[in-house]
Amino acid sequence: MKGVVLAGGYGTRFYPVTRVVNKHLLDVFDEPVVYYPIRSLVGAGIEEVVLVTILEEVDQFKKLLGDGTELGVKISYATQEGAGGIAQALLMAKPFVENENLMVVLGDNIFQGDLSEYVESFEKQGKGAKILLKQVSHDDARRFGVADVKDGKIIGIQEKPSHPRSDLIVTGCYMYDSRVFDLIATLDPSPRGELEVTDLNNLYIDEGTMSYDVLSGWWTDAGTPASKLKASILVALEKGVTFHR
Repeated sequence: MKGVVLAGGYGTRFYPVTRVVNKHLLDVFDEPVVYYPIRSLVGAGIEEVVLVTILEEVDQFKKLLGDGTELGVKISYATQEGAGGIAQALLMAKPFVENENLMVVLGDNIFQGDLSEYVESFEKQGKGAKILLKQVSHDDARRFGVADVKDGKIIGIQEKPSHPRSDLIVTGCYMYDSRVFDLIATLDPSPRGELEVTDLNNLYIDEGTMSYDVLSGWWTDAGTPASKLKASILVALEKGVTFHR
């Protein structure tokens, strides 16, 4: 199984600082954001990772990460032009991982726990895909893809709904079989002009090969100033830091 870290986008919510540095290289407590998804992959037993980012910022990642030796993994780099969506970014990794199963983590997602048990479960699944869900408040759910679950199965995912059907949101960790690139090729751009990962996941759901697990530990993204601050606090507490007034 190969790993993919998706670290594209222009980070407009962090302007003006992201005019000079990619948002995934900003800090969460004492380390760059991108370290966390890479460590999640390494902890799950992944030995080779493809990092996908926009062409004009790939050198920033190469300067920080190199070949990945310091983080215990072999890193290759792929680029996308512009912001064509998560599924389009994943397609850029195809030359590096074709014919193998994939574990994909969004570059601004931070998971408290070890993800290896979920990888092992997916490998036993044989085909299809697996996503990791997290229970959140209904207000928070509006920011994410929301899973509609019935009788232990996902029957659909709504992307950033105004009125969520559940409080289970899709975190930024996806596992796919090698057919994923063929399925991406069938997608049409959404109204915002992107190839959406929700549409990709719904293809697996429609064919009945999507499984899921609900995370027990904490999870957060660091994709907004507020959520990055939350992530820093959670990581600091995890490392035993004490805050004083």
